[in-house]
Amino acid sequence: MKNKNLYLYITLLAGIVVLLNVLSSRFFVRADFTADKRYTLSDATKDLVRTLDDPVTVTAYFTDDLPPAIASVRNEFKDLLVEYSNLSKGNLVYEFVSPNDDEQLEQELMQKGIAPRMLNVREKDQNVQKTVYLSAVVQYDDKEEVLPLILPGTSMEYDLTTAIKKVVVDDKPFVGFIQGHGEPALDEFMQVVQSLNVLYNVEGVNLSDTVQLDKYEALAWVGPTDSIPQQHFGLLERYIDNGGNLMVAINRVNGDLQTSRGEELTTGLETWLAQKNIDVENAFVVDNSSASVNVVQQQGHFRFQTQMPFPFLPMLTNFADHPVSKGLETVVLRFASPVRFTGDSAVAATPLAISSELSGTQRAPLVFNIQKKWSKNDFREPEIPVAYALEGKITNYANSRMVVIGDADFAVNGSGQQAQQVNADNVNFMVNSIDWLADDTGLIDLRTKGITNRPLDQVEDGKKTFLKYLNFLLPVLLILLYGILRHQRNRIRRIKRMQIGYVK
Repeated sequence: MKNKNLYLYITLLAGIVVLLNVLSSRFFVRADFTADKRYTLSDATKDLVRTLDDPVTVTAYFTDDLPPAIASVRNEFKDLLVEYSNLSKGNLVYEFVSPNDDEQLEQELMQKGIAPRMLNVREKDQNVQKTVYLSAVVQYDDKEEVLPLILPGTSMEYDLTTAIKKVVVDDKPFVGFIQGHGEPALDEFMQVVQSLNVLYNVEGVNLSDTVQLDKYEALAWVGPTDSIPQQHFGLLERYIDNGGNLMVAINRVNGDLQTSRGEELTTGLETWLAQKNIDVENAFVVDNSSASVNVVQQQGHFRFQTQMPFPFLPMLTNFADHPVSKGLETVVLRFASPVRFTGDSAVAATPLAISSELSGTQRAPLVFNIQKKWSKNDFREPEIPVAYALEGKITNYANSRMVVIGDADFAVNGSGQQAQQVNADNVNFMVNSIDWLADDTGLIDLRTKGITNRPLDQVEDGKKTFLKYLNFLLPVLLILLYGILRHQRNRIRRIKRMQIGYVK
């Protein structure tokens, strides 16, 4: 009888395992317990994939027999493709190919910009170099988009979704960057333009009577340094009167570390903004939470560089729950000015980013003292707004939108040998602003999805102490609890065995 029950139990268990395997091949489900839901597809991805009318093919080029530490990338990407395929109802087709044994295929991939990566792995008790592929190509009709290197993490979904959107979208709306008044050229916004090109055709715009501003879903005016003719403001006024949307990133002050001076910058844009009840102050925001600068110090005959916090480069971590700023972690500004909205409730005004509790202002002109010892007395103005989003009748005509940021340099890469990478959230801040202005917020949540930076120095001391001891004591407590429960169970068994009439 016991053997019969055992066989029945094993048969039932095997049947359940087979059924689960069959169901898992048809339905992909996984529980996501991460704080930021990094393994849950965003609404933007779901909306895009569900509306695919024609097949999109994703060819994933991954080497077979990847080292265990890298194999997780392949598995994660495959899980992602399974979810996309299920949502698309068969309109997203994928396959995995290992190019390592096909020289002709490797040549073709090289022409597409896909190159293998060299990894140091340990095999048979020795370190060897292994050539691996971690790439993919998205194809739709005669268009294709290359993902040259697939890395683990939340950017995987963003990269795949934007690649699909690039190949399926035909008629992109236009976004214009106003030029002609000393603004940075388009090629100085390398990262911003690259992100915007997913959804828009990005152009430089020179304001003149012949330009058709109505063709632009949104305009961006970033960092003019020359005086602006009044007729150019008139053209912009008519654009907004007709429902046009504008992003302004303005340098009201200018800091120069070479001369150690901070000066006021006047172009006329600040006066035009004041007429719209937007006051950009002639002052520098200083913040105890700041980026650092390299300082050359001399000690005897030796010169060396050291990094010192510089409060004139505020590091912002306090953002509004607004499509432009939602999901941002850290934005670093370069010589920012306070931005105040002085209008009434006819225009919905949201402060997008504010300084920390320990912040203040210093009016221009001034001289920088990089080696100054800052104290709490220098930060007497907490939570200063440095960016606003406005929506409503800004010019008393049609409803329109505007974003105003009190710094114009935060997303500029520069050009030539002076070009440099910009913090990802700085780029996201500007691109999100334009997405919101153009009324296409589909990729905003996806772009800023995922926790990228949570420095320990921003965690309260009490919480750090709690986490430290919890991390140390929790395993010990669990082991003690298990021992107590096991001891109690054995004690109950012994008592039962001592009772008269006990039968096992």
